[in-house]
Amino acid sequence: MISAVDAGAVLGETPPVSSSSPARAAGGPAAGRRPGNAPLAVGTVLLVLLATVAVVPGVFTDADPRSCDLADSLVPPSWSHPFGFDVFGCDLAAKTVYGARTSLLLALSVVALTGLLAVVLGTLAGYAGGLLDGLVSRVTDVWSGIPLVLGGVVLLSATDRRGVWQVVAVLAVFSWPPMVRIARASTRQVLALDHVTAARALGVGPLRLLARHVLPNAARPLVVFASAYAGVLISAEAVLTFAGVGLQRPTESWGILLQQGGEVASRAPHALVLPSVVLVVAVAAFVLLGEGLRNAGRGAHDR
Repeated sequence: MISAVDAGAVLGETPPVSSSSPARAAGGPAAGRRPGNAPLAVGTVLLVLLATVAVVPGVFTDADPRSCDLADSLVPPSWSHPFGFDVFGCDLAAKTVYGARTSLLLALSVVALTGLLAVVLGTLAGYAGGLLDGLVSRVTDVWSGIPLVLGGVVLLSATDRRGVWQVVAVLAVFSWPPMVRIARASTRQVLALDHVTAARALGVGPLRLLARHVLPNAARPLVVFASAYAGVLISAEAVLTFAGVGLQRPTESWGILLQQGGEVASRAPHALVLPSVVLVVAVAAFVLLGEGLRNAGRGAHDR
């Protein structure tokens, strides 16, 4: 037997909310006030700033990152060049600003690829169940045992050409298991909800059920995870490049700046300061965004 509430959910109606809720009925503190979400606000502001730097770098520096002079090699910071020069005599501020585009593009590209795979594979496995679900689960368990950075080192060290898209492909190969797991688990959780069960009982077709009920709800935890995981990918690119198996010059990226700065850190520590700070800020911004989205989801669920 399908209750009136279940049928209303299937038809797109909002179930009635009891007026006995103490805060809402009595006009309590929760009635007109919503708690703040500082992580979401801070993460969004930082990411908007970083995205602006990546899209229009010329607004933040008038120096050319490829206009280098060996006579300026490792020249320390000054009033005209507040972050100094790198080992090739290039302005470090300009290199860092222009490197934002590569580092952010790489991380977001990996997230997009693995997210798409997770939505397709994880949702199908969670919805179909049976043999497909078991196969996807076993492959995911085995593949998730390979560390991201270790797998990247093995594959990238086997090739001499390591551009942005080669690194994106390698990182995507080892980044999909957690996202597929989340998509699968979320799909199974959504399918167990009362209004989804009611929809299936009323004969709603699989495509409509997936598009209207499953995907919108199952995608939320995936978006939260992907937001924070983008920071992990930025760090992974930096680690791989620092180890000498990631991106190569003349590509501009924060990882390359860290690699070059690490080689001369003992005599020119300023070469590591700016790229290190920017990398930490970028990772923190994505982590804060993920935490803020999770908090926002909890708040919406509580209401």
